[in-house]
Amino acid sequence: MAQNESATPAADEVMRAADGTPLKDSLRRSMRRAKTKALLLVAPLGLFILFSFALPIADMVKRSFYSPEISNVLPETAELLGDWDGEGLPPEEIYAAFAKELAQADEDRNVGVVSQRVNYVMPGARSLFSGTARKLGDVESGPYKPKLIEIDEDWGDPQVWSILKREAYPITMSYFLSAVDMRYNAEGEIEAVASYMQIYQQLFWRTLWMSVLITVLTIALGFPVSYLLANLPVRTSNLLMILVLLPFWTSLLVRTSSWIVILQSEGVLNDLLVFFGIVAQDNRPQMIYNKIGTIVGMTHILLPFMILPLYSVMKGIPPSYLRAARSLGANPVVAFIRVYVPQTIPGIGAGSILVFILSIGYYITPALIGGSSGQLISNFIAYHMQQSLNWHLAAALGSILLFVVLGLYYIYNKLVGADALKLG
Repeated sequence: MAQNESATPAADEVMRAADGTPLKDSLRRSMRRAKTKALLLVAPLGLFILFSFALPIADMVKRSFYSPEISNVLPETAELLGDWDGEGLPPEEIYAAFAKELAQADEDRNVGVVSQRVNYVMPGARSLFSGTARKLGDVESGPYKPKLIEIDEDWGDPQVWSILKREAYPITMSYFLSAVDMRYNAEGEIEAVASYMQIYQQLFWRTLWMSVLITVLTIALGFPVSYLLANLPVRTSNLLMILVLLPFWTSLLVRTSSWIVILQSEGVLNDLLVFFGIVAQDNRPQMIYNKIGTIVGMTHILLPFMILPLYSVMKGIPPSYLRAARSLGANPVVAFIRVYVPQTIPGIGAGSILVFILSIGYYITPALIGGSSGQLISNFIAYHMQQSLNWHLAAALGSILLFVVLGLYYIYNKLVGADALKLG
């Protein structure tokens, strides 16, 4: 009995590490140290993505619907307008608050902020606000309602106050409506703007169909090139790969400028067409500063983004599959279509996603060689960012573009599957 007790450990005895601590605690501490090291290693990358990608996008989306300019400059007026029922003209209390805050805004040089904000939805508001602010210096006491109307009769228009009430609320859909050629009418209902003022819907459709066309063209041109590269001897394919990568490494501006030289009326291509008698000297086709120039230039520039994923996928397809299919009776065309092409779907999907997303937000090439008919929505986003300074509308256009891309990616993921993507 005493011999059996010495051979069997006690029930409360635990396994310990070399330093005497329980083995379970030692393992837990070791795992915690490993996780901390891993977190510290990825922290710089996470912070970089956070500050350079996530936060700018979040700020862009916020700017598209958050516009606190009026409520910041005219806080009491905005609060009173929020409680107003919007019927007829506002009471004297709102006129008085508005007159005092507008006069203060004139002293603080903030009238331009308010007038610019209202001017986006009511053209002419800039002169109305600035002119009224200048004349309010002569108004010492109320009642303010008749005096404001005396300064400018527009202050007796209920529609002006309805617009001010709607736009004084910091959260607004006005910019998204403007981005799709819609607006609020006098009754506060959403309606389409006049047809001659509609530009953004056409631009969105043009951007989408040109991006799809460029993606299809890169597939049509890139597939045979990738197949050739994947099936040639290594020495020859490496040499040809340099021809693919050389333009890929060349400056984007240089490549775009080269297409200006090639496609312009007195350019290389037109000279060759005239030399061979295909077109007359005085009838040279216009191939640049229009949609043709944009499509040709972007297809050439984005072609490597299709060739490289396709090549990486084709390089991994064993040639024995085609030989097996042919040995089973399939002719070369059937074997290629039914055996080889399905195996290239991951490369086609990866290349298509890359080319389409790059196309939908492309800026430099359409700006330089697109002309008025070849520009994309990105050019108008840049216009509002740099010239009109309507950052909220630019943010709304960018947000719509972002949602469209996310929606298409969601559809792609449902139909094909994101796990089918293969970049190399």
